[in-house]
Amino acid sequence: MFDPSLPLRAGVRQLPEMTTTVYRASDGYPLQHRCWRPAGQPLARIIALHGIQSHGGWYQYSSQQLADAGYEVHFLDRRGSGLNSRDRGHAIHEERLIADVRQFLNHLRWSCRHEPQVPVILMGVSWGGKLAAACAATFPDQIDGLALLYPGIYSRLRPSFWQRFRLEWASAIGWERVPVPIPLNEPELFTDSPAWREYIRRDELALHRVTVNFLRSNVRLSQLLEARGPEIRGPVLMMLAGRDQIINNASNRAFLGRLTRAQTRLAEYDRACHTLEFEDDPNPFIQDLILWLDGVTGGNSSEQPVPAPVSFPPRKAS
Repeated sequence: MFDPSLPLRAGVRQLPEMTTTVYRASDGYPLQHRCWRPAGQPLARIIALHGIQSHGGWYQYSSQQLADAGYEVHFLDRRGSGLNSRDRGHAIHEERLIADVRQFLNHLRWSCRHEPQVPVILMGVSWGGKLAAACAATFPDQIDGLALLYPGIYSRLRPSFWQRFRLEWASAIGWERVPVPIPLNEPELFTDSPAWREYIRRDELALHRVTVNFLRSNVRLSQLLEARGPEIRGPVLMMLAGRDQIINNASNRAFLGRLTRAQTRLAEYDRACHTLEFEDDPNPFIQDLILWLDGVTGGNSSEQPVPAPVSFPPRKAS
């Protein structure tokens, strides 16, 4: 198997606290996730959701930096993705995907019931941003903040009415598990870095096909957000890559503007490609994320004074 540490930056250490564990969803599916824990009591617990093709292993560098800053990171591999090989690429419906996240939150609260309570932040990366936003709209009282990193709420390739009809028809006649190639799947769309492109090409855990019902669930998540997105409240951060060829940045900005019950902030990185993690220097976005987290949670991950909550201006990448 391709060594996933190959393209990691020189000097980055593997935290000894990083573990991979399993919990079972209510339907019995064993869901694996990676966890990075800080040295002491966490400032907050971050529940992170990956993109349609990726998995938690893509985000080791930022997760390590967040743990070093005092945050506990739980990166969930979606059912049928990454470390979860059963029913590869499949989801029976969007409610199951939302339930997986909600049940993990309940599982985490139960397992940490004897520890001091800390804020819970839901973070979604790429397509995971769509799922995270849907979760925030569905159970807003169970999280204390929402971070949307180049979220797939709106992509550049949206299914037409005819395509949506064909998905419903295929599911109705029993083709719900028929695999379909993921569109916008080329490594060149994710990053300019040759090393990271090669990593994506050779990554055996990456997902390249999903089922009819997964695509149907994707459409229904979009419909849910159109109807219930404005119900999202609390602190919300959105980070966008200026040269993103996968995400529709203009539509995502408009979505953020409709969250009138939330305290929203937008950070943009003009020269970045889709996956901020795979930039030559990802530290600017990571530091901005930590500053926002510090403001939301009341923590201070550095010796310097932290700005007022979510007060930093959108960053323009140099």
